[in-house]
Amino acid sequence: MMVEQRIERVKTYVVGLDENIQGGIPKGQITLVSGSAGTMKSSICFNILYNEALNGKVGVYVSLEQSQQSIMAQMQNMGYDFSKINLVMISDLAKMATDLKSAKASKTGTLVLVDVGCIRKEIKEVKVDENRSWLNVIKNILKKVSEEMPLSLFTLDSLSALYVLSKFKNPRIELFYIFEYLRDMGINSFLISEMPTDGTTYGEYDEDFLCDSIVHVRLTPFRRNIVREVSIVKMRATNCNNDVFTLEFKNGKFHALYGGQNPLL
Repeated sequence: MMVEQRIERVKTYVVGLDENIQGGIPKGQITLVSGSAGTMKSSICFNILYNEALNGKVGVYVSLEQSQQSIMAQMQNMGYDFSKINLVMISDLAKMATDLKSAKASKTGTLVLVDVGCIRKEIKEVKVDENRSWLNVIKNILKKVSEEMPLSLFTLDSLSALYVLSKFKNPRIELFYIFEYLRDMGINSFLISEMPTDGTTYGEYDEDFLCDSIVHVRLTPFRRNIVREVSIVKMRATNCNNDVFTLEFKNGKFHALYGGQNPLL
């Protein structure tokens, strides 16, 4: 008789959504968070890393679009209390090991926020092909953090910005190796993707085929309002509800409401 193996999962911390995906995203999966501008893709991913840090985990958030100051202003406005976690803000990759030491000694979880400015500075100093430089910088960040602490989560904001900056000669091959590298690390990765305007795919290349899970967020006109919505397009090793839910952020938490139904407006 076969014994069903229990799958360890990471919550999305969206109330009403985790209950519909067997408690969360399977450990080690690569999740594509796809949608248009203004759908709170970045906030959803940041929320996961913050709440996992509250539970003692270590996560890395790399932004290629927003500065640390912009991200911090946005998240503080949403009510996050950073005194409850170790927030390590990296502005110089050469000093990363030193910056991580105090967090390493602490018993609370850690969120490492890497500024795009320091990545740009680093890229100028790397004397190799440009697209390889960008990938190597991101890999080195993850490697350095994992050497100091038990890294569990990673967010890249965003894949679209990486494509613009890197100018891949063969995007599909390069993308395949990125995904394989993240899988080999065994961490939960959240890759933010701007959805093409035609809405036919969830990424620009083969992201929707290579990833393990897809979280789709969108803006939908309803009566005289614009409603944010979220749905799980796919999630491997999970019996999930693929209904479209209304997505709301209130009282410091994300909520998925009215699955398969119109919002109460």
